[in-house]
Parts: sequence; structure tokens; C-alpha cells
Amino acid sequence: MSSTPAPSLASASPSMSHRRVMEALSGLLLAMFVAILSSTVVSAALPRIIGDLGGGQSSYTWVVTATLLAMTVSTPIWGKLADLFDRKALLQSGLVIFLVGSILAGFAHSTGWLIACRAVQGVGVGALTALVQVILADLVSARERGRYMGYLGAVFGVGTIVGPVVGGVLTDGLGWRWCFFVGVPFGLAALVLLQRTLDLPTRRREGAHIDVLGATLLAGGVSLLLIWVSLAGKSFAWWGPETIAMIGGAVVLLLALVAVERRVAEPMLPMDLFADRTVTLAVVGSVAIGIAMFGTTVFLTQYMQLARGYSPTASGLLTIPMVVGLFASSTLAGRRIAKTGHYRRLMLGGAVLVTLGLGLMGLIDERTSLVEMGAFMVVLGAGIGMLQQNLVLAVQNAIPPSQLGAGSGLIAFFRSLGGAAGVSVLGAVLGSRVTTLVGEGLAARGIDPSAIPGGGSQIPDLDALPATVRPVIEHAYGAGVAELFLLALPLGVVAFLAIWLMREQPLGTKSGIEQAVEDAAGEQGRAIAARPAAATAVGEA
Repeated sequence: MSSTPAPSLASASPSMSHRRVMEALSGLLLAMFVAILSSTVVSAALPRIIGDLGGGQSSYTWVVTATLLAMTVSTPIWGKLADLFDRKALLQSGLVIFLVGSILAGFAHSTGWLIACRAVQGVGVGALTALVQVILADLVSARERGRYMGYLGAVFGVGTIVGPVVGGVLTDGLGWRWCFFVGVPFGLAALVLLQRTLDLPTRRREGAHIDVLGATLLAGGVSLLLIWVSLAGKSFAWWGPETIAMIGGAVVLLLALVAVERRVAEPMLPMDLFADRTVTLAVVGSVAIGIAMFGTTVFLTQYMQLARGYSPTASGLLTIPMVVGLFASSTLAGRRIAKTGHYRRLMLGGAVLVTLGLGLMGLIDERTSLVEMGAFMVVLGAGIGMLQQNLVLAVQNAIPPSQLGAGSGLIAFFRSLGGAAGVSVLGAVLGSRVTTLVGEGLAARGIDPSAIPGGGSQIPDLDALPATVRPVIEHAYGAGVAELFLLALPLGVVAFLAIWLMREQPLGTKSGIEQAVEDAAGEQGRAIAARPAAATAVGEA
């Protein structure tokens, strides 16, 4: 994609001013905004989309899971490729893939087609998720990175605020298909900005090769696990031949992955990273936060529309408090880290807030005051904002520059893995719980379950329901979504313990480019020094 020759490491500028960093970040931030917008725009419209396409709770879950699954599988692959090839070209390629998936999704006429297009989008989002963090590490030192990660958090906040509102307006005004088309102009603008403002040194390693076998085993093993989690209890029993086949196949593939990755020269998932205590604990924290963040917040729009009866536009606006908390905490935490050089205490505080926020959100029902809910969402959002970027920072600070891509991709991979598993498991729990509560509620009123489509297993149109049935549906979704937050509450404790056991390391003061230039100079110097010694040895012989 990149037509302008990139500078080599030898000619790379060793330092960048704040202005130059912000210019280089402009395309990155817009690319991240596009990815976030794609998720949040669609979230407000999903109940309407699934209703129009004739899907049920399973389809609702899979539209979200397909993107998370594809993003999860592709993120470590993109991360590893970033250690081997031109990062700018990789980022632009990922953005193009995302745009193609978005356009195709806008023309979907069935849930199956939509799910497939969302998977294509997920591959592109995987590139953005992995590469933006890696390129940021190239541009600024770990000590200053917290400040710029605050900008990423701010973009995340803005995209999350704007997305549901825009999605609601588009759904109510032009139709839900425009929720997929709206990101295309932003994506094209990001491509232009990246081409004009982002100059990175060439990083292609001599003799580098892609670990195709490792990537295939990783994709196969993780996909089997997530598909099993998504279908078990609905399409087949939790324990049965299908479960044995899927779990057994996943275990075999992942064990083969470990064996392969220990032997290949450029492993897709370097096993030696797990020898570092910080990396291992950050992985644990990322899985916990991924489940808590994706696995609960994705169902908030369902709560707003099906438990409270709000329109897609209103449901998007009502989630703003969570994003305000995330926006403020990520920005302030980033500046604090840049000033003090310390990140562990802030992360511990974030884990406490996540745990508290999940507990408070577990108290809601269809009658909860919106003021109370707003306060609860601020707490949860603040905790997430203090954790999600800083887990990556801790890992990037602990690993060598040559593994920045693989390490950053590893954390994003496990966060996405937790999120995909969380959405699938909690979606299954919600579907089962809603069906049970609807059945009990209708029986108590003496109403035949056939009074609503699917007896409660399909997502209903509240306005089309009889007045006696609507309160039953609202209560089922109000109580069901609250239970999801309570189920996720222990994960906040897990994240806290992982961070508590983590040793804080002094943040580095050199950017990835500076460190790479130093390493390259050192290797060149050692090679030159070795030549006279070798020549002397030959002469003596």
C-alpha cells in the first residue's frame, strides 16, 4: 500500500518532537476511530437488524462474536508480522480489509451473510488493534507512552459516545444499513493521512518467513474453542459427542501449536514471552478484563431497548456515562504515568473500580433510576479506562524491541479471546435466562407463550406486543442483563490479584525506533570488531 520509500533504521531520526509525534499519530487515531465506530454504531442497531433479518438471540450473539473471533485469531498474526515486515503497509492493508467487510455487510440480506461480513471486518480490526499499539511504541518512549495512550483512550471514548448516537440516528432515519456504510469515508481519510504523515523505518528481517503452520494451528484451536462456547447448550448439549470432538480437537491443535512454536525460527506466538512474569500476569489480567468489558457492556443496548423500551438513538445516548468515565480516567491516568513513571498503583485502582462497577450494575432492573445507572456506568468505565491501555504498556516495557509486535499482539489476543468467550457464554446465559423468566412471567399471568415470537427465544419488537406481555419481556431482560454483571464480578478480583503480583519496572526513556537504532549500531560495531580478530586468526593459521 505504501508508495513512498520508508527510511531505513540507519537513517531514522533518533527522536521526535511532540508536534511530529502528533502528526504521525493523526492517521493512527483516525484508523482507531473507524474501528471503534464500526462496533459502537452497530451495537445500537443490532436489535433492529436481527429483527429485520429474522434472527434470534443466537444470531444477535454471533454477529458480535464473529467480529471478536476473527479479531482474536488475527491479532497475534498481525502483531508477529509487524516484527518482520513494513508496519505501515500492514496497517494500511488491515484498514482496506476492514473497509471491504463494512461495505459488504451493508448489503447483507440474511444473518449468515452479515455474520460472514462481520468476520471480515474482524480481520481488519485485528490489524488495527495490534499495529496501532506497536507503532505508538516505535514513536515514543515507554515513559511518555502513557500520555499518548491517553489520546488513544480519548479517541476510544469519543468513538464510543458518537457511535451509538450516530447508529441510532441512522437506524431511525435512513435505515440500519447505513451503520456499516458510515465508516467508509472515515476509513478512506485514514488511509490518506497514514500515507502522508506516518514515516517509519524499514524493518524487514533478512531471511524472515511467516510461520504458516503456527498461524493455522492457532486459528484452528482458538476457533474450535470459541465455536463450542457459542453453540454448547443451544445447538447441542454441554456434554456430548459434539463437545468431546470440539474440545478434544482444540486441545490437540493447541498442544501441536506449542510444540511447533518451540522449534520454528520465527514463531507466531513466541513461547519465551511467557517466561516473563509481567507478561504472564498481564495475560491473566487481559483475559479477565476482556470478559468483563466485552462480555457485559455489549448487552447494555439490549437492556436499554428491551428492558426500558428506548429507541436505538436514546439507548446510545444513555450509555454515555460509561464512556465519560473511560475517557476521563484513561486521559488522566496517562498523564499521571508520564509525570511519575509509575503505573502499578493506577492499575490496581482500576481493578477495584471495575469490580465495584460490576457489582453496582448487578443491582439494576427494568425500573432502576437512570441517574443511578449513570453513576454505576461511570464507575465501571473509569476502571476499564485505567486498565486496558496500561496492561499493554506494562508488557511493552518488559520485552525487547525486537518482540514489540508479538508482545503487544499477545495481550490484545488474550483480551479479545476473553471478550469473545465472554460474549458467547454470557449471551447463552442471557438467552436461557430470558426464556425462563418469560415463561414464568407468562404462566403467572395465564398467557400462552405463543403470544410472542419464539416463546421468548427470539428478540421481540416491544411495540408490537400486547400490553399484558410487554412488562414480562421488560422484566426478563432487565433481570437477565443484571445477572450477567454479577457473573462477571469475580473477574475484577482476578484482575486485581494479577496486577498485585506484578512487579513494577522503571519505564524506559527511549522510543522503539531509538532502541532499534542503538541495537543495530551495536550489532554493526560488534561485527566490525570481530573482523580483525578473525583476520588475525586466519593469518596465524
